[in-house]
Order: sequence, then C-alpha cells, then structure tokens
Amino acid sequence: MVLEALRSQKADAEIARAYQVHPITLSKWKKEFGEKGAEVFGGRDEVRASEQKISKLERLLGQKEVELALLKNFLDES
Repeated sequence: MVLEALRSQKADAEIARAYQVHPITLSKWKKEFGEKGAEVFGGRDEVRASEQKISKLERLLGQKEVELALLKNFLDES
C-alpha cells in the first residue's frame, strides 16, 4: 500500500480509503518507510549475510538432531 501511494498519482486519502485505512496511518507508514526503507529492503550484502547465518544455524540444528538420536539410542541400550 505504501509503495502504491508513492508510485501512484492518486491521492493518499483515496488509496487509504481503498484499503480501509485511515489517511493519517498511511502518512505515518510512508514517513517510516522513507526513514527505514533501506533497512527493510536491505542490499545484497545483508541478504547474503542472512543466508549464511541461516545455513550455519541449519547445520547446527542438524548436528544437534544427530546428537539427540545418538543419546536416545544410548539410553535405550542401557
């Protein structure tokens, strides 16, 4: 909705009405997007860093699952 308001020739009030949102709310969202939009839509470096972190966490999770399975097998044998 914010992107539409920024790109469109329509008035903010018209767009807000179409989405059943108060025009002041839309104005606040537009302001926040202007201030923090770069954080929300990070660049390639941020995306790459996030993907690397996710991969690392997935590997750690897999290792812990293997450890749990080994411990369960050990306890079942006791």
